[in-house]
Amino acid sequence: MLWRAQSLTLLSGQPFGLERERALFLGECRPSAGERWLDAGTSAGFYAGVLAAQGCAVLAADLSPAMLREGQRRETSALIDWAMLNLEDSGLPDASFDGVTVGATLNETHDPARFLGELARVLRPGGQLWLMYLARTGGPGQTLLGALGGLSFFDPAWTARQVPGLRRRMACRSGSVQFEHFLKEAGRPGDV
Repeated sequence: MLWRAQSLTLLSGQPFGLERERALFLGECRPSAGERWLDAGTSAGFYAGVLAAQGCAVLAADLSPAMLREGQRRETSALIDWAMLNLEDSGLPDASFDGVTVGATLNETHDPARFLGELARVLRPGGQLWLMYLARTGGPGQTLLGALGGLSFFDPAWTARQVPGLRRRMACRSGSVQFEHFLKEAGRPGDV
């Protein structure tokens, strides 16, 4: 969690701690008690803990058993359920969440387009998608991280194309760190 606490400061080139990230998320998304959220790629559970503190029920999902154990150790709220899931093909029901958070997992996924499509599918009409990821800068560091670490970097226009039916409400960048807030369009009666 030490890396997570300092990573945005290092990646943005300015002071950007967890409290600032928490305030940005809460100010934009305003999660409410009783809502059901998916924390996709929860890692150590930062967003899961923020949501549970607001009274939201959270499914904190990750592929890494070690990260799930760390998240459970750090975030002990009874409102958080922990699950080892591949969110590129989750099997979760359509329209089952009021909101979805993604904290940098997008850069680490095998098939980012499929991942984003799956997240859009599980959002209910009117639901929210919150993304935090490293945007493409074209710099040599990203080229090296892509080649050696398997990371991918994205242009915000690309992410918007991967979530049809969602409308970008907010986008802001600090260095290479991109934050985006999307709303799923309300469908016609009978639509999922």
